[in-house]
Amino acid sequence: MSQTAAFSPPVNTPSQEAVPKASGLLLAIILVGQFLAILNVNIVNVATPTIEADLHSSGAGLQMIVAGYTIVYAVLLITGARIGDLFGYRKAFLGGLAVFTITTLAAGLAPSTGWLVASRLLQGAGAAMMMPQVLTLIQRNYHGAARGRAIGLWSLVISGGIVVGQALGGVLLGLGLGWRVVFLTLVPIGALLLVAGLRVLPADQGGGRTGLDPLGLVTLSAAVLLFVVPLVLGRDLGWPLWGWISMGLSVVMFAAFVRIERWVTGRGGRPLVDARVLRAPGMRPGLAILLFGPATWGAFLFTSALHLQGDLHLSPLASGMMLVPCALAFGLVGLLWPRLPARLQRPLVPVGYVVAAPAYVGLGLASGGGVAYAIMSALIGAGLGVQVAVTNMATEQVDGAYAADASGALLTVMQLGQVIGVSTVGTLFISLDQSAGAASSASLTTALAMAALAVLAGLSSLFLVRRRSSPPAAAA
Repeated sequence: MSQTAAFSPPVNTPSQEAVPKASGLLLAIILVGQFLAILNVNIVNVATPTIEADLHSSGAGLQMIVAGYTIVYAVLLITGARIGDLFGYRKAFLGGLAVFTITTLAAGLAPSTGWLVASRLLQGAGAAMMMPQVLTLIQRNYHGAARGRAIGLWSLVISGGIVVGQALGGVLLGLGLGWRVVFLTLVPIGALLLVAGLRVLPADQGGGRTGLDPLGLVTLSAAVLLFVVPLVLGRDLGWPLWGWISMGLSVVMFAAFVRIERWVTGRGGRPLVDARVLRAPGMRPGLAILLFGPATWGAFLFTSALHLQGDLHLSPLASGMMLVPCALAFGLVGLLWPRLPARLQRPLVPVGYVVAAPAYVGLGLASGGGVAYAIMSALIGAGLGVQVAVTNMATEQVDGAYAADASGALLTVMQLGQVIGVSTVGTLFISLDQSAGAASSASLTTALAMAALAVLAGLSSLFLVRRRSSPPAAAA
């Protein structure tokens, strides 16, 4: 196979088939499934005090209840993408949704901390199997303007799910029904999605891949695990020595993974992440942007929650409402982007980060909250809304047969970016807030750090907008 095969426009492939008549319902089902998975990242945060009192959980137990889901989800995303490629995206999505729904019920009924931790870990595994199929199904079933709108909604759900999770947990706990309602409320939604998905999701045979590349799978999983665990748990544990050693070993494992994938490709096998996908026009600069962009986004949401609830003493619901303008602006830009003239879409991507960077500084200066804070957060959301266009540009030249490779790579990088942003900028905020005792000083310093991440994303976007899509004749 030639090096361009992974991104040359195919003929009569599933990605070029007519969009199913039920495409609107199809999109609704997969996006609601994605929403449930994103919601579970932090909906449990506000429930930890009541969980601790009810289950007599230790500090370590509470950390794993909160972080275990994210760790497993990040580690298994690439594996989930390959499972869809092997067995079919419909089967993988519904299988992941079934695991997620059952383990959500188990979490709501958990009689002990250990039970709840195990349920959260399995929840993460179900989400990791389900989530990559969402972007893959969009890539294979939607084209042109419809594809741009679908990716816009996909990105809106990711951003909105995080914000809603911060507020919904407070609303549910406010009903006085205890922490279990945080999980049990989601179970009937998952069950309804399963029934609807069985009827609506199109049958497919996956990407026609053979084998799971077990050596690459083990190496990459170990690399991500060694990297994510100390970042997720290190802040609460005081950044122990083993965490730094672990992150150092993760670099070694990532290097080993690259060599293994080259070896598998050289022998004519099917690597876990096909290098030809990374050579598709726009993929590499897109991956860089989707590392720095989500890093600044994750850091913003995390530090805002700490500042609004800790320093300004807002309730979880009020804190979440303060971030609604940001999420709405993010989604509005994403939905309107495909309607812009094609000649403007590419050049305007860096402008988004030019808007976001100074808005972060303004947010730091408006640390007292109120209207000014909401306006700055809306500008941040509007600026980062260009990430919808980035996702579209990064994947538009990837053959539908390789959609799962692209989905797994993009989602993994985005998740790692969020973890990096939360752990680094979040630690900076907590340290300054505790040592200086001045919320305004901590907010301004971390705002400058987030602005720097936005600048890095903007600089990376310059390489993306300079790329020109390969014309079909030349690519073929």
